[in-house]
Amino acid sequence: MRDSDTVRGMSHPHPDLGQPPRLPDNALRIVALGGLGEIGRNMTVFEHRGRLLVVDCGVLFPEEHQPGVDVILPDFSWIRQRLDKIDGIVLTHGHEDHIGGVPYLLKERGDIPLIGSKLTLAFITAKLKEHRLKPETIEVKEGDRRKLGPFDCEFLAVNHSIPDGLAVAIRTKAGLVLHTGDFKMDQFPLDRRLTDLRAFAKLGEEGVDLFMTDSTNAEVPGFTTAEKDLGPAIDTVFRTAPGRIIVSSFASHVHRIQQVLDAAKAGGRKVAFVGRSMVRNMGIAADLGYLKIPKGLLVDLKELEKLPDRKVTLVCTGSQGEPMAALSRMANRDHMIRIGEGDTVLMASSLIPGNENAIYAVINGLIRWGANVVHKGNAKVHVSGHASAGELVYCYNLVKPRNVMPIHGEYRHLKANAALATSTGVPADRVIIAEDGVVVDLDRGRARIAGAVEAGYVYVDAMTVGGVTEANLKDRRALAEEGVVTVVLIVDANTGRLAEPPDFLARGFVHDDTTFKEVVPVIEDTLARAAKEGIGDANQLEELVGRAVGNWTYRHWRRRPVVIPVVIDA
Repeated sequence: MRDSDTVRGMSHPHPDLGQPPRLPDNALRIVALGGLGEIGRNMTVFEHRGRLLVVDCGVLFPEEHQPGVDVILPDFSWIRQRLDKIDGIVLTHGHEDHIGGVPYLLKERGDIPLIGSKLTLAFITAKLKEHRLKPETIEVKEGDRRKLGPFDCEFLAVNHSIPDGLAVAIRTKAGLVLHTGDFKMDQFPLDRRLTDLRAFAKLGEEGVDLFMTDSTNAEVPGFTTAEKDLGPAIDTVFRTAPGRIIVSSFASHVHRIQQVLDAAKAGGRKVAFVGRSMVRNMGIAADLGYLKIPKGLLVDLKELEKLPDRKVTLVCTGSQGEPMAALSRMANRDHMIRIGEGDTVLMASSLIPGNENAIYAVINGLIRWGANVVHKGNAKVHVSGHASAGELVYCYNLVKPRNVMPIHGEYRHLKANAALATSTGVPADRVIIAEDGVVVDLDRGRARIAGAVEAGYVYVDAMTVGGVTEANLKDRRALAEEGVVTVVLIVDANTGRLAEPPDFLARGFVHDDTTFKEVVPVIEDTLARAAKEGIGDANQLEELVGRAVGNWTYRHWRRRPVVIPVVIDA
């Protein structure tokens, strides 16, 4: 299915794509501002007849090479001057990579309606409360149909790793678009809520002009394992663990937490939730009836400490190695819960690409303190929430779309999904592999790439949004990896020469008294050339000296520390 001949001829983004032309009156423009070429930051904007509809607005979590960054947002630049044209934000489900960016968009226009299912709206409303935002919400359920400006939206039930997921069918004068959101086709879901394949087929009979479908598992053959099949592995952990059990999961993974609660009840254990987001989300899920907590099972953390270890279960966040999450802090001995011999840690979530190093660092830290760590790599304790290749092919055959645009995934996932589409008979020139910012127009039954807009990373760093640049991150990486060298120079203002030997202060750069001895002549030559050319300005001298010292350290030590020259006039 992934033969190069099958993929050849598909439309690909081009680095030289320019600004898109004016959109024809009855055409539909689709622009992903995040979520294509990455796992996270999902946000797609639909433009039709001068109005905009947003589907999802999520965040991407930083990797190791982005130090100091809390989350990464979609770039709102393309729509910033047209926020008043947005008729609504449709939220397909309540995972952070689909709702985490909403507070930042609402801070730019607070009255944009949010459209979603009961649980999704409850999660985002609680999050917005922390940002002191009170949104306008429109609750929908599967089977509902609602007009949002020129967009006629129909909502369909889909099964995912969180309850209440929705696909959305968007009807416009340009045609019918089916956006799956994140989905799979679990035939035995824990909540008995199946992906509505009958509705998919009905839309197929009506005629789907553009099928936008989840690509995350497009490389995985067959069908995704059912959630219920995890039961035996989780039960085994609870039956055999000699001491405390610490379970880490996404704070929104209600199905998995339900399995853990049921296993704890069967094993005679008590449970406490650890971490603000876990406590908040599970409280919401329980209040709305999505999470069934057996009476007397849930106790306060302080009460749990009084029980023998074999009666204790803790449920916390941190399955992706996030540095501030509870599990990471336990691994680093920076948490009130101290991991030790006899503890069993059950990591019951997927391994998101890019987080591997952070996750394995946490696993190693936990094992170092004596814990037995059970994870996806050594036990069947997680299944994906996304459709595998067999399910995607089934959907293509059911829907029979005229055009296809794979969404949600890294480039390899998008390409694999595109190959599946062509294998079912979709013409290769009607399969669009787009990336963030690429503009796709649906006009007279054909989807084509029409240009590109800005869709870069927007970094959230503590209280600043968009203040951190790639240059800042480069400096941070250099500080962390290469160290910093400060050179203090006292320069005779009359001669331009050193008035006394320079002082070197180094951090993160291994050195002794002789390390910088050989760079002093280099500095003297630099100052002499500057004096000859009439350069006496301290800022210019600092720039010249910084460059000279940086080049020297690389030639001699193969290191590129951040060099901070300080020139003082004598």
